[in-house]
Formats: sequence, C-alpha cells, structure tokens
Amino acid sequence: MSALALSVLLSLVSAVAYAAGAILQERVATDTPDRPYAPLHHGVWWAAVALNGLGAVLHVVALAYGPLSLVQPLGALTIVFALPMAALFAGRRAGHTAWRGAIMASVGLAGLLALTDGADSRSLDGGERLVLAAAAFGAMGLLFLVAQSVGRPVVRSMLLAGAAGGAFGIASVFTKTVAVDWTSEAPTVQAPSLGVIAVLAACGLLLSQAAYRGAGLAAPLATVTVVNPVVAAAVGLTLFGEQFRYGVLGTVLALGSGVVAAGGLILLTTERLAVQTREARQHGEARQHAGRYSEGASAARPASWDRPPDDSDAPSDPDAERPQVGEGVDVGSVPRPRTHLEVEMRSGAVAGGS
Repeated sequence: MSALALSVLLSLVSAVAYAAGAILQERVATDTPDRPYAPLHHGVWWAAVALNGLGAVLHVVALAYGPLSLVQPLGALTIVFALPMAALFAGRRAGHTAWRGAIMASVGLAGLLALTDGADSRSLDGGERLVLAAAAFGAMGLLFLVAQSVGRPVVRSMLLAGAAGGAFGIASVFTKTVAVDWTSEAPTVQAPSLGVIAVLAACGLLLSQAAYRGAGLAAPLATVTVVNPVVAAAVGLTLFGEQFRYGVLGTVLALGSGVVAAGGLILLTTERLAVQTREARQHGEARQHAGRYSEGASAARPASWDRPPDDSDAPSDPDAERPQVGEGVDVGSVPRPRTHLEVEMRSGAVAGGS
C-alpha cells in the first residue's frame, strides 16, 4: 500500500472514530443531564474519550504519511459518517434538513481546507505563544459565560461547541509548534506548551460534552468539526505565513466555501430549533388535554363524593366492613349484588348501638 493510500485510510478511520465518540457523548448527555461536563461515573463516557483519543492519534499518523491538503479535508467527513451511524446503532434518524446542513458544512469545510496552502513549517516564539494562549482562554471563557446566560438549549449548545472547537484548534496550533521545535532537550523546554495543549484538550472535551445536552447530535458535532480546523487555519494564515492556493481566485473560492459551511451550521441550528419548538408545542397540547380531562372528571363526580366524612347528611357506606354506629342509614336500591355485606338487625336499629 502506498503512503498516500495509507494516509487516506487512516483519515477515514479517524473520522469514523470521531463520529462514534460523538454518538456516545450525545448518549451520555441524554442519560446524565445533571452532569453536563464530566460524567466521570459513566463508563460510556470513558469509551467516548478513548474513541476521540484514537481519532486524534490516527489523524496525526495520517499527517505523517500524507499531505495536509488531503488529510484535513477528509476530517470533515466526521459529520457525514455520524448521521448514518447514529441511525444504525442508536436508532436516531436525521431528517432531510439535518442531512442537507451536514453535507453543506462538510463540503464547505473540505473546500476551505483544500484551498489552504501550508507554508514552510515555522515555530512561534515565547511572546506569540503567550498571546495566543491568553486569547484562546479569554475567548473560551467569554463564550462559556454567554452560553450560561442563554435560555435556548440549542443556542447554548452551539456556543459551547464553538468554544470546544476553538480549544481543539488552538491545541492543534501548539502541537504543530512543539513538533517543529522538538529536539532531544524538548521535554523540558517545551513543558509550558505541552501543559497548554493538555489544558486546551481537556477544556475542549468537557465543553463538547456539555454541548450535546439538549441539542441532539448533528448541530454540536458539525460546529466542533468546522470551528476546529477553521480556527487553526486562521492562525496559520496570520502567524505561520500560510495562504490560499491560486491567488485571488483561491481566496474567493475559500470565502465561498466558508459561506457554505456557515450556511450548513445555520441550517442545522434552525432544524434543531424547529424540532424543539414542535416538541414543546406537543407537550403543551398534551398537558392542556390532560387538564380538560381532569376538569371533566371532577364535574362528573357526584357532589356527595366531595363532602367531608363527618357530614350528617352523608349516605352510609355500602361497602363498610362493620356496622356503622350512630349514622343515618339510607334505604335505596343496591346497584349490584353485595354478597359480602353482613347486616344484623335488632329491634329495628343498626347493630352495635346501645
């Protein structure tokens, strides 16, 4: 097998691993809504973490065998793989709108990444790393705070997914920087950058887990998948000297691809909002119908059912286990045989009296 074919195979398997991890994360978010960030007690969550780690390792190995312009666009297939896998293994089918949004986001992202031309590998100095880390954590914190103040679950999830994608994207930038500067003395020299990578990866994982709460699978996954490489590409264009292929034409095509990807995300968001609105309307109608049924049942009950037990006008209980002492006895037709009742008559009075 050629190096190029191996790179394509590893990229596809990486996308499948990422998709499977996302499906498990969405399942955990549904099962444990009270622990949106780190359900450490849930074994399925650790399986999702392992799948995401496997996807990352396979992606890095694919980059070692194939060009960035091929491997990065293939990563966009994560969204396309996730929808049929969710329908097959989790029984959650996506509608036509979700499919259109996912395909638009994937095609737009693939086009954008394919048009990005990597320059000669270079590193970032200490000052640039510090500024980049501060900007990344500041942006994540801002998105997190805004998400906590949003009432709509889908909008909140999209903000958290955007923060997660940004964390993963900046982590990729630091990984590239560490790889360029790696030497025999790197473990000690690169310790601060390795620490930043670890914190960014952990934040991205926790934020992405919270993003699946109440928002389904497609919209948060598409947001993380798109924002991650877009942020990394934006940093590459500004700090690493990367540029778009084919000059002005490539720039225009890249901008068009970005618009297509953004349109796919918007379509996924509006589709999920429509689903939640429909579910809320159906829930409200069900509650209203139950309320009308309860009112009708209350109106149909005899007034005597609501009288207090000590009411002197209340009829005697036809199913009493023992003779009723000191209570008026109503004489009337018995609606059905009462063979289990025993009545002892004595001197024309109810037994038990003095």
